[in-house]
Amino acid sequence: MQIIQNRRTFLTGLTAAGSACLFKVRPFAAAEPALETTTVRLGRWIGGAPCWASIYLAGELLRADGFTDVRYVEGDTSVDNTEWLAGGVIDFDMNMPSMHIRTIDAGVPIKVLTGVHMGCFELRASESVNSMADLKGKRVGIWAMNDHPHVLLSLMANYVGLDPVHDIQWIEGVSPMQDFIDGKVDAFLAGTTEFQKLRAEKIGHTIVSNAVDRPWSQYFCCMVAGSTDYVSKYPVATKRVIRAILKSADLCASNPALAARELVDRGFLSNYDDALITLKETRHDTWRDYDAEDSVRFYALRMLETGMIKSSPQQISANGTDWRFLNELRRELKT
Repeated sequence: MQIIQNRRTFLTGLTAAGSACLFKVRPFAAAEPALETTTVRLGRWIGGAPCWASIYLAGELLRADGFTDVRYVEGDTSVDNTEWLAGGVIDFDMNMPSMHIRTIDAGVPIKVLTGVHMGCFELRASESVNSMADLKGKRVGIWAMNDHPHVLLSLMANYVGLDPVHDIQWIEGVSPMQDFIDGKVDAFLAGTTEFQKLRAEKIGHTIVSNAVDRPWSQYFCCMVAGSTDYVSKYPVATKRVIRAILKSADLCASNPALAARELVDRGFLSNYDDALITLKETRHDTWRDYDAEDSVRFYALRMLETGMIKSSPQQISANGTDWRFLNELRRELKT
């Protein structure tokens, strides 16, 4: 009986749109134009990426809202998933603002549409490092150069006056966390499940958390972008995709335990505890309050200062953002 009730709570907890999965009721549809397409391709990482929870949970809402072909596609895992969107493998991508901005600066036709949450990372360091400035001359572990942990840490270092190219020894490795535990690096950018493990085992300490430390905590760390082609051709479908993602974010914020269970039951994640930790650590309730445009502007300015991009923040916003769907949904989904 409890399992049945939890399933009902999940469906109804996603608001009336979600309850359509049970009652075949679509209260939004009567006042909305018909979908221009019933197909959408969303990304997924097999066995990982718990911070993509709102993308993963959006599928059932989209099916209830008229989409008959909701595909979850895994692209080339040897590259950042921004390449999946840029290459036309998926229609919508969840990523850090910095990665979307880099794609826009390269001239790829995408539109950043909404922020979703913040709080995915913290810089974990050994006792020899007590501040970001102490990273000068230190070994910092990363998966790969120009991947999103390297980009974010470079921006953080530059913000305190370090030259991320010359002042830091970047050490690439399959597992930066294991390299940190083994003493091969002095610091690394830990994700939610990693820093929970390190905290529990009292390995290292936190230097910067983008959940609580300014200025990073004031801006989204995960935002959704869509291909310009899809957004332009299918505005009704785009709005429903964004609505499903944001309603799923609401569930992640209001009932992380239920959301985590759904993620595992649907096969998107393999570990319930990891999913729950991520949902508890990340702030999925910020999409209504945080300024998505300001997040893009902030990161674009930092990237321009470090020479990562050539476009101004104004050019990035003009060429690669579209906030009309978010603005409409904020009005429609007021609680």
